[in-house]
Amino acid sequence: MAAVLPVLAAPATAGALTLTGSGSSAAQPYMTALFAAYTKLHKNISFKYIPDGGNAGVKDVQAGRSEFAINTRPEEPSDSGTSYTKLFLDAICIDVNSSNSISNISLTGLKNVFLGTDTSWSQVGGSLSGTIDPQGRNSSAGQYTFFQSAVLDGATQSSNVSQLTSDGLVATAIEKDQNAIGYVGLAHSGAPGEPVKESGEKPIEVNGIACDAATVKSETYPLFRFDWAVLPTSSPSIPVEQFFDWVRTNSTAGQVISEAGAVPAFNAAPPKKKK
Repeated sequence: MAAVLPVLAAPATAGALTLTGSGSSAAQPYMTALFAAYTKLHKNISFKYIPDGGNAGVKDVQAGRSEFAINTRPEEPSDSGTSYTKLFLDAICIDVNSSNSISNISLTGLKNVFLGTDTSWSQVGGSLSGTIDPQGRNSSAGQYTFFQSAVLDGATQSSNVSQLTSDGLVATAIEKDQNAIGYVGLAHSGAPGEPVKESGEKPIEVNGIACDAATVKSETYPLFRFDWAVLPTSSPSIPVEQFFDWVRTNSTAGQVISEAGAVPAFNAAPPKKKK
């Protein structure tokens, strides 16, 4: 298993305050862009972020290893001692290899694939007839927990599902295997305009609705979701709280979120240009 390396938004300078976080790899493209933008505005602040999975990030906050986490699922009873705040909109997209002609799958069909009920493409549709190779996440990922709840009705995904440690690895696996299908965050979906795109993967519709910024913003795509900031309930870091206030409300942060591939939910509109 490849080592998970921390992501630094900018080199730390003398006297800099480093804010330490961990969590979702699906949200990593958005957060890396937000870290960089915030550091330009506050040159004494830098970030260290370890993308070890949203569920793992929550445990880091509970244990005091991280000042904050990013998760892609809502709060659960096991998250005691933490507080969740909605940051922006995202989604789980369903991707297949570009050589597969399938363009849509129902939620029921998706459930059947990831529970191992349907194991051949001939049962699902598209141009292929071989064995389906489902690609998913492991239990450290909030992405996995969200998929388990939203698609599998709480059941555990089948033993034939590859359990990978990051969205990037899921996207790469789909790109390399014509029989693959997998779930990834919006930024890794391969959709037009998204920043992370593998040439051999494509998103497909779910229940006839595309996974893109417009359907996520309107909350009509079946697997839309929020990405969440997770902080300790007791004595959270004030600089971390100030950063997340900026992420949620600032118009510049909203632009960064959009350009990084997610969808702003609360950010103020940018000021109108004078004529």
